[in-house]
Amino acid sequence: MDTLLLSRIQFGFVISFHVLFPAFTIGLSSWLAFLEWRWLRTRAAVWRDLYFFWLRIFAVSFGMGVVSGIVMSFQFGTNWSALSVAAGNILGPLLSYEVLTAFFLEASFLGVMLFGWGRVSERLHFLSTCLVAVGTLISTFWILSANSWLHTPAGYELVDGVFHPADWMAVIFNPSFPYRLAHMVLAAFITTCFVVGGVAAWYLRRGEHVEAGARMLKLSIVFAAITVPLQIVVGDLHGLKTGEVQPVKLAAMEAHWHAGAPGAGVPLVLFAVPNPDDERNDYEIAIPRLGSVILTHSWDGTIAPLTAVPPEDRPPVVPVFYAFRVMVGIGMAMLVLTAVSLWAWRRRTLLRSRWLLDAWRLMAPSGFIAVLAGWFVVEIGRQPWVIQGLLRTSEAVSEIDRTSVIVSLSAFAIAYAVVFGAGGGYILKMIRKGPQPFDDGPDHDAGERTPMRPISAADGPVGED
Repeated sequence: MDTLLLSRIQFGFVISFHVLFPAFTIGLSSWLAFLEWRWLRTRAAVWRDLYFFWLRIFAVSFGMGVVSGIVMSFQFGTNWSALSVAAGNILGPLLSYEVLTAFFLEASFLGVMLFGWGRVSERLHFLSTCLVAVGTLISTFWILSANSWLHTPAGYELVDGVFHPADWMAVIFNPSFPYRLAHMVLAAFITTCFVVGGVAAWYLRRGEHVEAGARMLKLSIVFAAITVPLQIVVGDLHGLKTGEVQPVKLAAMEAHWHAGAPGAGVPLVLFAVPNPDDERNDYEIAIPRLGSVILTHSWDGTIAPLTAVPPEDRPPVVPVFYAFRVMVGIGMAMLVLTAVSLWAWRRRTLLRSRWLLDAWRLMAPSGFIAVLAGWFVVEIGRQPWVIQGLLRTSEAVSEIDRTSVIVSLSAFAIAYAVVFGAGGGYILKMIRKGPQPFDDGPDHDAGERTPMRPISAADGPVGED
């Protein structure tokens, strides 16, 4: 393993950890805004209890996301200094805009959101929750803009090997950015949706927190019924755009090696074992012409094959091919589960169906897996380029020795195992405990809330609000 491969492994390792937390907190912050809105509208205690339950989980997840994001950004200087020299005039401002807008907004109101309950007015606290949610979306905007520019660079001038911005609007709204932004935001919402639904199903299966669990599960089903089909439409549009601006990536996603006979169309490969050495697929199972219908929206449409470019300009086909199918397969499973859940809800058997609740429990981490698979498709699929068609990954790596990268990669692996293992364990502990009621005693003003405490036998039965 040389410095290039080790640096790619290290960056892939770090970003794989990091992307999980924004994918969760983007959706979770909006979920918190909804819960607080319901509490203000109805004054039903269950909404307030759910708000503080998920607020604690959000705080831990947000903190781990910030830590992993800071570590990731350091690598632009340590492992990818040549990229920083070449594209720093464009990537630097985009990442700075993220700090100046989103991070400052989140930092300003996160404290009020976490510690202001009972200390500020209800309207100000709700506004703080909403602004934190908006801040996560703004952060996504700038990060995806910078990342998308690497895939579809636009609005630049290249002078002596250095990229300079010529049109900032073209830089920010580069060709792939709108599709990738919509795709990622929906993926984050869906990830949170299935976590909430999975946790709710776990409570219902155990007969605990039944009222809270029922509300969470039903809301998850309604939200999934909206976002999952919408994500499929956005994904289709994203795929069409990828075929236009990154045709080699699309060919790798489909393991499409050779152009077919005129008018034969493109088959949809359901399963295969890609064989890059022989430029073919082994054990292929495909449906004729269906690939043309999906990829080009025409019966006999074609896409550029992998053999249209030299082998050194092709991405690693095997991981891209399988990761794409994992992502799509999970999306289809989400759609089926949502449809079946709606049918069971209509028949009033939703909360009593053990196998359906077990299915939601099983699908709780599915969003994270799909997000990781999608990022593998996106980032591995653009190789060997770090800036598509302009700067190779091998030209962007820092001139450092492999021992330094081995040491840093090992240190990251150990630190992440400890820090994120402890953080993940604490989140699971909070989930096992579940939402707890607040004690609004007579000694407190109407706007004050005391910390949560567990239910005891002295509390008696807890009915619906």
